[in-house]
Amino acid sequence: MQLYSTFENSIFLEMAIATLEKKGINKENIFAVPLDNRTEERKMFDSIHRSDGTSLVDIGMALATGFSVIGASIGFKLSWGPIYWGLISACIGFVLGFIIRLFIECVIKKRKRILKGKHSEVILIINCEENQAEFIENILWSHLALGVAKIKRT
Repeated sequence: MQLYSTFENSIFLEMAIATLEKKGINKENIFAVPLDNRTEERKMFDSIHRSDGTSLVDIGMALATGFSVIGASIGFKLSWGPIYWGLISACIGFVLGFIIRLFIECVIKKRKRILKGKHSEVILIINCEENQAEFIENILWSHLALGVAKIKRT
């Protein structure tokens, strides 16, 4: 049987390995694999093949609608008329909304992404007998594993 677990690179990983060795698991049956974390920045603009689910134009469209109504209303009193002023104010509203959303995604949410959550840094693979799996799993959980999976080999 094989057990897979993910850990942050911390003292708890070392303690889990030492505890497993004390409980009779040979060093040859314990395999630790460090993960390479993402080094490149996430892309801001979506492509046709990849989307992150956030839209940069939603606030821009809402402001464009509101600004165009206001611009067309005021345009009745101005020299170019309501159509031109409605289009001009719609463009201003869209650009303003796009800039607001871009600021939110680049500055505010970037800070939250950096601070948020724990990240797996090491995968620990343990080969063991089927009767040892339960207590090894308990050891891994007690040493703050981020995730544990068991695979029964045939």
